[in-house]
Amino acid sequence: MRAGVDRIRSRAATALVAAGCLLLSGCGLFRGPKSPAEDAPLIMEVSSPQVSKGVLPAEFTCHAAKTAMTPPVSWSGAPTRTKSYALVIDDADAPITPRIYWLVFDIGPATTYIQANTTPPGARVAYNSADERGYSPPCPDGSPHKYRITVYALNTVLGRALPAAPQLLPTWMAIAQHVIARGTMTVTACAAPSAGQPAPVCTRQPIRGAE
Repeated sequence: MRAGVDRIRSRAATALVAAGCLLLSGCGLFRGPKSPAEDAPLIMEVSSPQVSKGVLPAEFTCHAAKTAMTPPVSWSGAPTRTKSYALVIDDADAPITPRIYWLVFDIGPATTYIQANTTPPGARVAYNSADERGYSPPCPDGSPHKYRITVYALNTVLGRALPAAPQLLPTWMAIAQHVIARGTMTVTACAAPSAGQPAPVCTRQPIRGAE
């Protein structure tokens, strides 16, 4: 019963994002037709000390032995006029509408690194596509799957422009209006091994159009 409710909520959240994309004539912040956010220069470098050879370890997915942790993320190269950052983890293979696993914003301009399983002081977390306010870990099943970790530099602090527990679509729309630079790293995660089978070797999947 709970799984069915979660699926309905997830579909509803995805539909809201899709509707917002149409209203804004594009989904450039995440994926799709060009938008002002996509016009922002891709000048920032994004990395993670826990990602080796482009593979996201299982402890940051639903296949973690215990509760999944948020991955550590670092970045550099933002413009000097940056007032805050936003961080988004989404599905890199979503064909039209994205699935958002984590959306953190109002990250202070002096912050360039988020430790595993932490949120920077003063930063805020929006609802994700699972209609949860926090981190919904990627849950690859079957073939290896790609996910994006993107950091956006904003020319403002969103602050009171959004409520205390902001929904996904209004947060995305607010971010899209203030992006001045961005950086993305694409990671691959793999499904858990089948019962009684050895763990498969997880390797980075090629990025479409790049290899």
